[in-house]
Amino acid sequence: MDWQLFLNPYEQTVNELKLKLREMRKQYRQTDNHAPIEFVTGRIKSVDSIKEKMVRRQLTEDRLDEMEDIAGVRIMCQFVEDIYQVVSDLRKRKDMTIIEERDYITNNKSSGYRSYHIVINYPLQQIDGEKIIKAEIQIRTLAMNFWATIEHSLNYKYQGKFPDEIEARLRRAAEAAFQLDTEMSSINGDIKEAQQIFSQKKGYTDSSLDDIDN
Repeated sequence: MDWQLFLNPYEQTVNELKLKLREMRKQYRQTDNHAPIEFVTGRIKSVDSIKEKMVRRQLTEDRLDEMEDIAGVRIMCQFVEDIYQVVSDLRKRKDMTIIEERDYITNNKSSGYRSYHIVINYPLQQIDGEKIIKAEIQIRTLAMNFWATIEHSLNYKYQGKFPDEIEARLRRAAEAAFQLDTEMSSINGDIKEAQQIFSQKKGYTDSSLDDIDN
């Protein structure tokens, strides 16, 4: 199988989604409204990860289009309520179709993981016509992302089988991160006002963190 040829449409999908989501953020900022999107990143699942998932799910090459996360985009937000604003905005779009939503914020996983996942069908325009690409959009706060990044790293070390002490500490850390989000939400009015004043004083600049994990 020519993996580069197979992954090209997914890479194009990620690039287009990042561009469109960053444009959403720009429009919010240009109207002097609080932008619910802090920054946007994206990635294509590695070939090794795809092969591992194929084995785990017993998928053949002709069923790879069943995978929802080969193309992945992540949206970072400042506040929990920003996440739901982004979800609302995405539901209104006509250039993608939401096929599944998973709210791991209201219903967090037993590990403590929190995030909002949206699986979409994206109509990709290519020279030989339209191709529907599945993609996953993850929306989370900066605190949620910090926890998830650490948990992901530890998962590689322990292969998903954490020692009891580590597992308990991760759950406590997840609750602490969510408590931070809750506290920040309680004073979000003051924070947004301060940020708007700062932006007006310094002049508008777009986020430099967008491609931090690309």
